[in-house]
Amino acid sequence: MKILISVDIEGVAGVFHTQQTRAGNPEYERARRLMTEEANAAIAGAFDGGATEVWVNDSHGDFRNMPPDLLDERAQVIQGKPRYLSMAAGVELGLAGVCMVGYHARAGGHGILAHTINSFAFAHIDIGGEPVGEAALYGALAGEYGVPVLMASGDDAFVAETKPLFPHAVFVQTKRATGQTSGISLSPAQSRAAIREGVAAGLAAQAQARPLVWPRPLAVTLHTQTPALADLFCQWPAFERIEATALRFDAPSTEAAVRMLNCCSAMSALLR
Repeated sequence: MKILISVDIEGVAGVFHTQQTRAGNPEYERARRLMTEEANAAIAGAFDGGATEVWVNDSHGDFRNMPPDLLDERAQVIQGKPRYLSMAAGVELGLAGVCMVGYHARAGGHGILAHTINSFAFAHIDIGGEPVGEAALYGALAGEYGVPVLMASGDDAFVAETKPLFPHAVFVQTKRATGQTSGISLSPAQSRAAIREGVAAGLAAQAQARPLVWPRPLAVTLHTQTPALADLFCQWPAFERIEATALRFDAPSTEAAVRMLNCCSAMSALLR
């Protein structure tokens, strides 16, 4: 059984502030180790649950956060960008399932460090009129490859918004949000133990899991943080400006939508 573990940082136990998510300061150095330790707990849980091969996708920021020499040597690591499938890279390898570790609530949600893809550029994203976050986008991308989400971890806001999308998955709540940059967290040791157990349980129930597949084409609405960002993104002829800070486009698949959104995210660097 082949398993992918996609690991973000904002949902990791003990992470509350943007300084912990950005390279170049001591807070980040500690947080990236907490991220790596939760990844290792998930790897151990995958092998406990019968996995024969495990890939770990470094899914935060520049995708170069977890020191490879600190990761469980039984797993293979996917790092660096750009890559077409981004946080879901690895789903093309013929997998039985994906586990999402350290994920967070969508932009506009009342969760710790809640955002969707790019907090500088994107206010929120709707697909078919419904707000979506990273777990929804990448879970549906995995679904297009026939891969179900088996387990996910993060704060209570993340769990509440994501659980209806993946009713057969096992969810692990690592902390409770009391604000955008505050909350009540499990200890790292408690979180790691719960993640290991949750991944093993998710793999045990893999036969009941179903991939998330959205009807196509997808109607995507992107709400930007400023009119200037909408000006920039609408240089792309496929986009239609519908408000000062909103644009829409149709995507033939979730993969296409994700790739277009990630291109916008990269373009936004021009206005930083």
